[in-house]
Amino acid sequence: MPKSKSSAVAKIPPRRKREPLTRSQMMARIRSKNTKPEVLTRSAVQALGLRFRNHVGDLPGKPDLANKSHKWAIFVHGCFWHSHTGCRLASSPKSNTGYWSEKLARNQVRDAEKIAALESQGYRVLVVWECEVRDGARLQRALEMFFASAVR
Repeated sequence: MPKSKSSAVAKIPPRRKREPLTRSQMMARIRSKNTKPEVLTRSAVQALGLRFRNHVGDLPGKPDLANKSHKWAIFVHGCFWHSHTGCRLASSPKSNTGYWSEKLARNQVRDAEKIAALESQGYRVLVVWECEVRDGARLQRALEMFFASAVR
């Protein structure tokens, strides 16, 4: 019998039918790959007729989408985790603020380093934000502008 694709984390019953989750349980459910914004961005890039690889491990920062032969890379960033300036989704945590402010600042520094490393290798880099993906037209415009100047 073929194996079904199931996630490692069990399905959560509705809030009214369960005990509240612990912080650890909540954090364990946050994915780093194949998030909804990432999947939607991949679909939009595929619709443009472009080929790419996912999570390219031998490039700095392991871009979410990349094409080595045409030297472009796309990162899909969550507005909270990467501190999107001026975005309502990038709220500041109210508890354990010392830890979170340092953590989110480190994420921004790391992102800048990885983008600079890719650009020094001749890559064109686009950062797609979660809030852009929520607005399909905005995502489409960003992708079209990014690829308009590039040879596919």
